[in-house]
Amino acid sequence: MSATDFLPPGLRLGVSPLSWANDVLEDLGADIPLETCLRDAAEAGYEGVELGRKFPRRPELLAPLLKGHGLSLASGWYSGELAERDVAAELAAVAPHARLLQAMGCGVMVYGEVAMMAPGAPLDAPMSRRRVMLPREVPGYAERLTGFARHLLGEYGLRLAYHHHLMMIAETFEEISDILGRCGPDVGLLLDTGHAVASGFSYTRLIERFGDRIAHIHLKDVRSSAMRQVRDRDASFNEGVRQGMFTVPGDGALDFGPLVRFAAGGDYRGWLIVEAEQDPAIAPPRAAVTRAFDHIRAAFAALPA
Repeated sequence: MSATDFLPPGLRLGVSPLSWANDVLEDLGADIPLETCLRDAAEAGYEGVELGRKFPRRPELLAPLLKGHGLSLASGWYSGELAERDVAAELAAVAPHARLLQAMGCGVMVYGEVAMMAPGAPLDAPMSRRRVMLPREVPGYAERLTGFARHLLGEYGLRLAYHHHLMMIAETFEEISDILGRCGPDVGLLLDTGHAVASGFSYTRLIERFGDRIAHIHLKDVRSSAMRQVRDRDASFNEGVRQGMFTVPGDGALDFGPLVRFAAGGDYRGWLIVEAEQDPAIAPPRAAVTRAFDHIRAAFAALPA
């Protein structure tokens, strides 16, 4: 029997390595070996992981490493720049990453738009300095996204999962709706519960508006008091991470009941990824992701028979 037998058919539960080592703030988790992350994830009951900065990027190295722990690769973040460059340039840039995900049997690729961010170190800038895409630029951007996603699916068998994200051009519900609403159906949505709520709206609005477009899900919780302090002080995203504005499901203010009901309803098939960008010295990873696993299992167990 699998530890995730409580999940309905077609759903898989994974965990992000961000609980062990941050991809941007490299001092967070610098001393934690990749082996520790994989062992903890497997022993907590997770079926898979996403890519992190300590993972090898060659399938002949990554595949046996994950197999040794009984884990699959769920997906991996790609930093896209279609807000400022054309489809041909983006396809050339994505090729090594897409080939890796394809070789590892992934079905989706996480796309984060990193163009048009604040100059310098954008995630260290005050949140009020976020750059916003002009309305006249959105149609062309959506057209490029659609062409890119169509090629990604045709060439590599990967569905693009667009990640709405603090400090990026798709942060608010209106921005996400404007961009995704103009894209063709090949562009899927990554629903991130924490980034939605931290941006000021309920994640359930994305389920209601784009339920049929959701291609990947990140289960992230928010500590409301920490988030308010970050906003009140106009702190940076990275400072917010250090202050613990994000945490694992069950450790913050979010109700995951609506998400679980959506996932169990049959329209979504894919990964549910527990994710928390926080300091592992303050929030020991193994204990945190184990609590999250138990919280999600309890949420599914509470569904009506």
